[in-house]
Amino acid sequence: MTPRVAIPRSERVLVLIDFINPLDFPGAQNLAEPALRAARATLRLRDRLDAERTAVVYANDNYGVWQSDFHSLVSSCMGKDDISGRIARLLAPRATDLTLLKPRHSAFYCTPLEILLSEMQARRLVLCGLAADICVQLTAADAFLRGFDVWVPSDCTAAESPRAKAAALKYMASILKCDVRSSRSR
Repeated sequence: MTPRVAIPRSERVLVLIDFINPLDFPGAQNLAEPALRAARATLRLRDRLDAERTAVVYANDNYGVWQSDFHSLVSSCMGKDDISGRIARLLAPRATDLTLLKPRHSAFYCTPLEILLSEMQARRLVLCGLAADICVQLTAADAFLRGFDVWVPSDCTAAESPRAKAAALKYMASILKCDVRSSRSR
């Protein structure tokens, strides 16, 4: 049983999108190495943001398994002897982190994320994860539409190709008004 944790107040929230991922879909072989690099950068950023008492929320696909739960997904991925296991072991959620499963691409779509962020009194989001051109970008769009100040650290995201990542970051910066500077530059 997961221990009951009070919802923290946090003006800024780090949202980790789809890092806990079996990477077993077509194109995952192109995503795996960039995802590991993004996970390492995200771990460094999470450690830095911890010192500032920034809350962490994991938003992950349920992969169509409606009986699934987040912690089973974490356990399954952590047990794998591949890059998905390495990423899961690097970024495993802590007892104070909040978790949710999402049925589609955006972390806002059909999830309690908006209510959770409201209860946390969040105004600024840091979005990190996979894939930059799909789930991260659609979450950024929904965050933009809800009036959040959004930072998508470029080194904390990955896509199946450098071109797809670059196009997504350009779109998020120009259209969604996201800060896309790397985690090292802020």
